[in-house]
Amino acid sequence: MWVVGVRFKKAGKIYYFDPGDLKLTADMNVIVETARGVEFGEVVLGPRNVPEEDVVAPLKQVMRIATDEDRKQVKRNRAQTKEAFHICQEKISAHGLPMKLVDVEYTFDRGKIIFYFTAEGRVDFRELVRDLASVFRTRIELRQIGVRDEAKLLGGLGPCGRICCCKTFLGEFEPVSIRMAKEQNLSLNPTKISGLCGRLMCCLKFEKAQNEKKESNRKERREGKRSQSKGSGK
Repeated sequence: MWVVGVRFKKAGKIYYFDPGDLKLTADMNVIVETARGVEFGEVVLGPRNVPEEDVVAPLKQVMRIATDEDRKQVKRNRAQTKEAFHICQEKISAHGLPMKLVDVEYTFDRGKIIFYFTAEGRVDFRELVRDLASVFRTRIELRQIGVRDEAKLLGGLGPCGRICCCKTFLGEFEPVSIRMAKEQNLSLNPTKISGLCGRLMCCLKFEKAQNEKKESNRKERREGKRSQSKGSGK
């Protein structure tokens, strides 16, 4: 199936779209229709064939290549999220809701505003939604996220001194286990193997793969040397 891969955030998930008759290349900005509405994205994977099972149906077609006016619209949307964030925080306090606002995002066509928040449990925010809808006169979505998603949205420096992997290049979270730390002979002190989110560091996953590759190479070299020894003994 002929597709292009589009990303909506710097380290976000890649979604496939039908390029249609458009001549698209990586780094181009495009306008597409998603489940959330019309969105502005970046082509990160140029046209290519992928197995049909890798595509989530229905495959939607890219609407058009983005214009300079579209980019200005994105900037205006981002500038106005600060005010929306402040207003939502005031409304949360007024309703006395046990939730922490993390981020605010307008869809490209301004058909919806999404408010991301964290909370210990379920929150009845129906009155808050009605309040926000009366202010912004558009569809409102409140989305509860986990601590790892919060770290991905806000970013920050990890224990290594670099910006969090989830903020810079990890498109999706993968399961990380304490066993990965044990296999790498790392300290099991939670403060040393946990990221800003308080969960096990994502890098344990891909460093495990690198260590397994190194161990496999060492094993091959050892077996190669044993084979050479046996050969010379004959």
